[in-house]
Amino acid sequence: MNEITGTTRLMATIGDPIQQVLAPQEINRLMAARGIDAVLVPMQVPVAGLEKAADGLRQMSNLEGVIVTVPHKNAFVALCDELTPEAARVGAVNIVRRLPDGRLRGGILDGLGFVGGLRGNGIDPAGMRVYVAGAGGASTAITYALGDAGAAAITIANRSAAKAEELAARLRAEFPAVAVAVGTSDPSGHDLVINCTSLGMRPGDALPLDAERLTPDQVVAEVIMKPVETALLVAARNRGCRIHHGKPMLVSQIEMMADFMLQAAP
Repeated sequence: MNEITGTTRLMATIGDPIQQVLAPQEINRLMAARGIDAVLVPMQVPVAGLEKAADGLRQMSNLEGVIVTVPHKNAFVALCDELTPEAARVGAVNIVRRLPDGRLRGGILDGLGFVGGLRGNGIDPAGMRVYVAGAGGASTAITYALGDAGAAAITIANRSAAKAEELAARLRAEFPAVAVAVGTSDPSGHDLVINCTSLGMRPGDALPLDAERLTPDQVVAEVIMKPVETALLVAARNRGCRIHHGKPMLVSQIEMMADFMLQAAP
């Protein structure tokens, strides 16, 4: 990593918890490789402090932007002064550019990153029946990207059925050719099973779905990057499933994230 000086440009990743993030390592390696005097640091911001934190970001003239992670991806939408068309469509942000006048411009790259990570590992979601655990910001971005990628069916399962129904209704309107349903904890009958919740990040977390219903013909994927193998992935491997780790989603969007933060808005 480059030496930090008074001319170093700042970037951050904001979430709560924050110990699990891998973006600082990836972005800082990229900055060093590009010869750019910029650094990204993690910032732990609780939900109650998010609005004040956003106000503070606006005042930092040497700040280029922030990566937004759990649990702020939906809430940060209302704190942005403008959104990319994709972020407005999805209703979530995971990347924010601080414009020279202090305004915050939000974008969403999670969906592109996740599908890119799948394809990079030889998994094409086109024509697949997909089960998604969770209905938050990551789930929304990923399900929209799966619709764009040609998934045949998408099932949303969430602890709050109302939230799952809301996302399902949006997907049906956006992708009339995709069979969209609200499901239970049972992931059987799907080709691709994705955990888009935070369950698995902490030791002792409950599984996000009924792993006993997994079958060897399924691909089970995570968005969680740390631990590398969550309890769900371990259970899926034990059931004979092909597993897909969370890190490819980040790796496939790192350059897009850096470019979004370091370039002026069009």
